[in-house]
Amino acid sequence: MALARSQVEHIAKLARIGLTRADIDIFADQLSQILEQFEVLSELETEGIEPTSNAGELQTVMREDKGEDSLDPGEVLRNAPRQEDDFIRVKAVLEE
Repeated sequence: MALARSQVEHIAKLARIGLTRADIDIFADQLSQILEQFEVLSELETEGIEPTSNAGELQTVMREDKGEDSLDPGEVLRNAPRQEDDFIRVKAVLEE
């Protein structure tokens, strides 16, 4: 399944990625190859196979939740490179 330039431009717009004309050609080819690989999967016989959320029997690797005391605000602020009153001061990150 070959993607058209307009489809790649639409995907880039949704992802908020700026692409050059050369990039669009490269990504159109690469994304088309990826979609072709997924088409191969549709040829597999899956009748009678139970849907699974993972490929194997995984053990739970997360620890149990347990309550702990909060950090002392003074200790936290001592580690901050910049602070203002009882807050950590960071540089503003704003986009137009």
